Amino acid sequence: MRFLVLGGGLQGSACAFDLLGQDDVESVIIADLRPERPRAVSTDEHRLELLEADFADEAQVRRAMEGRDVVLSAAPYVFNNDLARLAIESGCHYSDLGGNTEIVFQQLAMSDRAAEAGCTVIPDMGVAPGLTNLLAAEAVRRLDSAAEVRMYVGGLPENPRPPLNYQIVFSLEGAIDYMTTPSWTLSEGRLKQQEPLSDLELLEFEGLGTLEAFHTAGGASTLPWRFENRVDYLAYKTLRYPGHAQIMGAIRDLGLLSDDPVTVGRQEIVPRDVFIAAATPHLIRPGEPDLVVLRVVAKGERAGEPRVLTWNLVDREDPETGITAMMRCTGFTLSIVGLLIGRGVIEEKGVLAPDEGIPYEPVVEELDKRGVRIAFEETAG
Repeated sequence: MRFLVLGGGLQGSACAFDLLGQDDVESVIIADLRPERPRAVSTDEHRLELLEADFADEAQVRRAMEGRDVVLSAAPYVFNNDLARLAIESGCHYSDLGGNTEIVFQQLAMSDRAAEAGCTVIPDMGVAPGLTNLLAAEAVRRLDSAAEVRMYVGGLPENPRPPLNYQIVFSLEGAIDYMTTPSWTLSEGRLKQQEPLSDLELLEFEGLGTLEAFHTAGGASTLPWRFENRVDYLAYKTLRYPGHAQIMGAIRDLGLLSDDPVTVGRQEIVPRDVFIAAATPHLIRPGEPDLVVLRVVAKGERAGEPRVLTWNLVDREDPETGITAMMRCTGFTLSIVGLLIGRGVIEEKGVLAPDEGIPYEPVVEELDKRGVRIAFEETAG
């Protein structure tokens, strides 16, 4: 199999690293404006090629896709609709990390074109959205009727520091987008939007203590539309150490996350740009380990009996490779889906949401091989 990985940042490099560890992968190209070798790269470096490419330049992207079997995008989500279209036109299978549900609906509209081209396209395939959606869909399948599905994910520092008790584990721009955009949920079986940072919950996690959870955009992907009138309540929330939502809410309410320019002296500036530039040096902590915490809980009935299905994951940085927990859970999930497509385990053609086209067991088994272990428990409701 010949792979093209678009985006050479944290998640893209983790994806490429994992692909290079597979015997049936012939070659991997990492394409980026400033491509770099992934950390802890395989010793088989002859299988890795670095390619300079601008994702806004369709001619460059088409050339990069030539001769590739599977394209995996860890590029910013603004490019994903065009990248999926170009992959279909190039006859390549495709998957991406997604993160913007409107763009996913645009990609889903290309399903017939993808099927005609013999392509499998799966957007929104990271940890959240992605893995959470796969687990949520599996929960609904295992129940005769599902009353509620709750999804929680957080990328956290192992050693939190005030004031935010947070460190950058993926794009800060993306994190701010999710905290300033309403999220889609199901309430009484109907679609409903929730304000970001709202509906605070406190949850207990073994070994970590109390974490807080609140609504953010993007994580549910297309699940609310798929399960409308089938599940009474469905929501995705972000996990943070307690106090984070209150601080970020105050920063937002003061206008510091706004895209609307303000005049300072004789210049117009965008408050969000200033916040990102000022906050980033305080939130980048090289060498400090991170955590990924995931929980999916579904309540419903099977054979007339109330049941509660729970999936839990706490993953940590790999000290041997230096690959962070977020890179493992996100980049490895993307690479696994690409491998399952390339190996023919995922056969269906067209554009498929992550909860529709991906078999549960192979993904969980492949993650387990990489030390990313998801614990499952079923109890009486």
